[in-house]
Amino acid sequence: MPRRQSFDTRVPTVLVRLDRNPFHHGTLGAARSLGRAGIPVHAVIESGTSPVTRSRYLRSARASPGETSDTELAALLHRYADEIVNGTSPAPDGASTPLLVLPLDDVSALGLARRRAELSPRFLLPEQTEEQLLRVADKAELAETCASLGLPHPRTELPTGADEAAAMAWSLGLPVVAKWSRPWLLPAGGGLRSTSIVRSLAEVRELYARAPEAGSRLLLQELLPAGRDLDWFFHGYVDANGGCSTGATGCKERSWPDGAGLTAVGRWTANPAVERAARELCGALGFRGVCDLDFRMNRATGAYHLLDFNPRPGAQFRLFADANGLDVVRALHLDLTGRPVPPHSPAYGRRFVVENYAALSLLTSPRRRPADRDGAGVEGMSRRTEYAWCAADDPAPALAMGLVWLGHLLRRAVASARRFLGSRRAGPAISPSAPPARSSSHQLTPR
Repeated sequence: MPRRQSFDTRVPTVLVRLDRNPFHHGTLGAARSLGRAGIPVHAVIESGTSPVTRSRYLRSARASPGETSDTELAALLHRYADEIVNGTSPAPDGASTPLLVLPLDDVSALGLARRRAELSPRFLLPEQTEEQLLRVADKAELAETCASLGLPHPRTELPTGADEAAAMAWSLGLPVVAKWSRPWLLPAGGGLRSTSIVRSLAEVRELYARAPEAGSRLLLQELLPAGRDLDWFFHGYVDANGGCSTGATGCKERSWPDGAGLTAVGRWTANPAVERAARELCGALGFRGVCDLDFRMNRATGAYHLLDFNPRPGAQFRLFADANGLDVVRALHLDLTGRPVPPHSPAYGRRFVVENYAALSLLTSPRRRPADRDGAGVEGMSRRTEYAWCAADDPAPALAMGLVWLGHLLRRAVASARRFLGSRRAGPAISPSAPPARSSSHQLTPR
């Protein structure tokens, strides 16, 4: 029977997310996880009207300044901390009350790592440096990291021109995966996605032409075929001593967009190969803190290829809440406040559903759900499903999200209709008739 956690509820948590995404369910998951444990939770998020602010477990919220410098972010946190601490009772020993800061996107994690020295000791943060985080958060550097460590990773090309990008895409074999190396630099509302699947040479050239707008390099990757039980992820918390008692693997049942998107439905399933690869990579990098890694199995070789490494909680981290509610966010709070982190107790078969994205996935790809495996259904194993937005003890965020989501879908539908009408008036496009010459590429291939 897993041991219950003993939290220092005197230490509030400030969730920080500079990404302007009102549908980020991971923020709500963090507020609920810590709030249900009695920990005061506050947030710096995209808007004071975000659906997350309707949660009963969020005590206050401040609108993030959007594009801001690290200095401005640090100043905002100090002002916010003053407000939070002045509204609480002083610590019994007379010492100033520390606050734990939890970044929920890459730009926040990098900014806080850069300012960690000046934020300590008032703010509790894992021991991370910008250089460590960039080795995994920057997609180009992640490819180099995998190559240097011999970790399977999709063949990756770094073009330096539009023609070279087209030649590299042809060499990899269309369709290919296109990624921006530093997706946190993408402008809001510009229509650029951090990851997309491109199916023609014209699309590749058009995407490369937007590199100055994107703010970082364009990567082209071999597209590993998607399929049933091929997409996996690992969530873990690595403490100051390098231990990772809280870590688990899950399988994507559905994603959005299909084959190259976030987890819409996930299932807690044991995968020793993925877990071993993730733990060995964290050890080799000396990583500390919460991590979220995505893998895809190459059906031809049986090898699991690392697709992404996020140095912060993944939005679906609540999938891995055990029978006593221990997850990576709670493990972080326990560890940084000097409390023991009990062993994680597996709950194989547990599922996590993101209602809005799961509905889109069902509409576009109504395939049958994979069969349960690895002990799901065995007596004593958890079969409970947790929903990202709907919760009996906290219903308001789901209602608020539904209204915002409906408006979002209507705007997308109107925009699509306008594009369709515009293309009908413009007439058929002319596609290139011949492939470009093959290029000697800057290719990063793991050993």
